[in-house]
Amino acid sequence: MAQFIKIYPQNPNEKEIDRVVKVLKEGGLVIYPTDTVYGLGCDITNTKALERIAKIKGIKLDKANFSFVCHDLSNISDYVKQIDTSTFKLLKRTLPGPYTFILPGNNNLPKEFKKKNTVGIRVPDNSIALEIVKQLGNPIVSTSIHDDDDVIEYTTDPELIFEKWQNLVDVVIDGGYGDNQPSTIIDLSGSEPVVVREGKGSIDFL
Repeated sequence: MAQFIKIYPQNPNEKEIDRVVKVLKEGGLVIYPTDTVYGLGCDITNTKALERIAKIKGIKLDKANFSFVCHDLSNISDYVKQIDTSTFKLLKRTLPGPYTFILPGNNNLPKEFKKKNTVGIRVPDNSIALEIVKQLGNPIVSTSIHDDDDVIEYTTDPELIFEKWQNLVDVVIDGGYGDNQPSTIIDLSGSEPVVVREGKGSIDFL
């Protein structure tokens, strides 16, 4: 059964963050808060953990469109090809924030993602998520937890999330109520930005 760990976003407790990071390093799956919906994540370098997430989602790992949650922009450059000035400015203006940006991947992508030409990058505006990634030392692969029905509380109330997921994951973080609106996805891999999904992040700047 999963651990249920309370962490306050205003001032994340280092000891609790360490507990979560230890689980991730051991190949565990963690449900954690972001600036949008709660996410399901694992260490990007752990193949077994990646396969577990793909199995839970009912998809093949090489077909999965998981996003990488990074700590900051320097973290991003480890996994994407060199980006031009206008793209960099756009990222700097909007991150951390409720966006997923699709960018051309480089050769550092884990072998499970090598077939993909692009990667979805997130830097959520949530101190718990950012602190976990920072302490882990590399991004976490992430996917949002979807409702099976229209009961929105499933994705927003950590206690209900725990009830539903406790036998599938290793940690559920209670970081307070989540949002029920996903991130805005913008594809920056072509010559012009393309909005793939309009979510919480405004697209007025495009």
